[in-house]
Amino acid sequence: MLNVYRQLAVLDQLYKIYDQFVDSLDVVCEKFCADCCTCNVTMTTLEAHKIISAIDLDSKKTMQDKLNQQITKQRFIPKITTNQLANICLSDDDPPEEAMDPSWGPCPILVDNACPVYDLRPFGCRCMVSKQRCADTGVAEIDEFTITVNHVFLQYIEHIDQNGFSGNLSDVMAHTIFNESADTGSQITIRQTTLIKNTPLTALLIPPEHRQKIEPILAALRAIKA
Repeated sequence: MLNVYRQLAVLDQLYKIYDQFVDSLDVVCEKFCADCCTCNVTMTTLEAHKIISAIDLDSKKTMQDKLNQQITKQRFIPKITTNQLANICLSDDDPPEEAMDPSWGPCPILVDNACPVYDLRPFGCRCMVSKQRCADTGVAEIDEFTITVNHVFLQYIEHIDQNGFSGNLSDVMAHTIFNESADTGSQITIRQTTLIKNTPLTALLIPPEHRQKIEPILAALRAIKA
């Protein structure tokens, strides 16, 4: 299994490949557009570590205070990970029902409607690449092929963090901040109950009509050096 530094190096390469893909799309999403920045974003512990390790102590304290408030509120708490969903689909089983409502509120780490860690943001934020402004219609418009690409990257990211966890951004970030601080204790266990153990990649969720078109992206992913 890769150590965390090699995992982060792979994650950076995954982000770079995805950003190159997004550059080929006609999207309106950009920095300081926060219409889709809700409290329902999910992420992995590896992505949280990338953010936490790059910010200073004051920023961690500020973020910790915000997260402590958010984790007492209603938010999307996933029951399964992306790779678990893939396994369920391959077994022709039905995934569990999961409640999500954008009206539950904005992302708790926003500052003046802007993301303070935009360049470090997790894939759950990066993959919101809409063709129209969400404020105009109330929803993002993402084509089916891009959704397939998004699922593939989510599966790869979970795979490289297969010894970690996934969950709501607030829960994962809170868990990671406490876990990487000197002041550990029972609070970690409480927060970890909302997290899901990651699952290794066994099969990609790619519909037949997208297999040829996505092959250059898969080739780039296979070429990543750990």
